[in-house]
Amino acid sequence: MSLPATYLKMFSTVTEGGELRMEMVEKEMPTPKPNQVIVRVEAAPINPSDLGVMFGWSNMAAATSSGEGAGTVLTAPVPPQGMRVMKARIGQALPVGNEGAGTVVAAGDDTYAQSLMGKVVATLGGNMYGQYVCVDAMSCLPLLPGCTARDGASSFVNPLTALSMLETMRLEGHTALVHTAAASNLGQMLNRICQADGVELVNIVRKEEQEKILRDMGAKYVVNSSSDSFMPDLIDAIHATGATLAFDATGGGDLASNILTAMEGAAARTPGAYSIYGSIKHKQVYLYGGLDVSPTVLTRGYGMAWGVGGWLLPNFLARVGDEVAGRLRTRVAKELKTTFASHYTDEISLSDALKADVVARYNAKTTGEKFLMCPQLEV
Repeated sequence: MSLPATYLKMFSTVTEGGELRMEMVEKEMPTPKPNQVIVRVEAAPINPSDLGVMFGWSNMAAATSSGEGAGTVLTAPVPPQGMRVMKARIGQALPVGNEGAGTVVAAGDDTYAQSLMGKVVATLGGNMYGQYVCVDAMSCLPLLPGCTARDGASSFVNPLTALSMLETMRLEGHTALVHTAAASNLGQMLNRICQADGVELVNIVRKEEQEKILRDMGAKYVVNSSSDSFMPDLIDAIHATGATLAFDATGGGDLASNILTAMEGAAARTPGAYSIYGSIKHKQVYLYGGLDVSPTVLTRGYGMAWGVGGWLLPNFLARVGDEVAGRLRTRVAKELKTTFASHYTDEISLSDALKADVVARYNAKTTGEKFLMCPQLEV
């Protein structure tokens, strides 16, 4: 098929004047290098990790949009603190969109690149919010027959994150997990994986309707952080599972500290010699998200065998190497419509994604809501 001479791609810029500006820019269609392919992007999810690049530390409560169609522009003020944090990106037009899927419409001369012609693939690019993207052929995951771009749009971030949590658990000698914001798309995926793999999982949610979502899909341990009995319930669940590793999507507040306290409380139920240094089993909480942007508060009362640290999927995959990453990607492709199925509440165009009222909805990061960008929809 003949390709258009130009296409639209979304960019985010922080200006010297203290303003965030997001817009679509017309770009020339590239010529793929031998090892590259051009993908017509048909579906790309909006993940929390995308929002950090899109909006950064701007005041999105004051965001406004102007123009229409391809000329739609979103702007938002950036407070002084935000300008200091984002100093390194001032003046740079950053492409956005971590992952997505679509059809390969052009390829370089490399044998593998040519083998992808006409196939529906999922890929990571960091610039997926556009009508087309040129990527390394080796970054593409060919979808199995019968799978659409919509099926494969979220093939990397959530599936590989959930699988890598279990890989981390095994590598570090733990046997069960605790997960927060557990009714999210990722959380539901993690439940399906743990049920399939026989791993005990403690789910932390904050609403009764979220409890119901997880219990209806077979989750055994679900605790509500808004309940008056949260801490006793959490200690009971951790004692029953033996979980000593947690992944916290909230990041801020005292939730990580409460989890460590509950782990120590569960350990104290097992008879053993008393020690002023607490239990000897290492307790670990990894912060992998920032749903709560307040400071992380640790109230130490859980002995000395504990740790809190950051966890990022690309860093983990780089550490374990290509063999492990390839094994995980193969599992995702095989179970794309079952274990790793994602559900979307809204499908929007590139111009829709720049309208202030739509932005307010997907930037709220509401559990149970997930937006899918469809760049081929009319702008």
